[in-house]
Amino acid sequence: MKPEKPQIKVKTLINKPVDFVWNYWTKPEHIENWNYASEDWHCTSAKNNLKTDGKFSWRMEAKDNSEGFDFSGIYTEIKENELIKKRLDDGRHVMIKFKEIDDTNTKVIETFEAEDQNPLELQEQGWQAILNNFKTYSELQPLNK
Repeated sequence: MKPEKPQIKVKTLINKPVDFVWNYWTKPEHIENWNYASEDWHCTSAKNNLKTDGKFSWRMEAKDNSEGFDFSGIYTEIKENELIKKRLDDGRHVMIKFKEIDDTNTKVIETFEAEDQNPLELQEQGWQAILNNFKTYSELQPLNK
């Protein structure tokens, strides 16, 4: 029996309503603006078929063109404004919860199975950096957009 992979959890509180946060998390035109861990990287494309068994694929590249990779998989469960579960192409599972705190605040909690090539702390820092980018990007956007 294969041992369970370590779980890593990152979270943030976003000063926007849950439906706004959901849209900015799931729409490709927004994903491309926040889905990277550091300023020397960027997300050059995002495809997102947001439904159970729908596929997603995000291309991340170093701005100096020295390296890049595709981050992809399929969705295994979707509950609008509440929950996204997905399986990455490498078999790992990710769960994102959206918790409405009140009319103007949403907590995002992302739990993922760690990969075995990088230290857990480094993985947590990278995923938290991406989530922090999402918070910054989404909080800068007007509500009526």
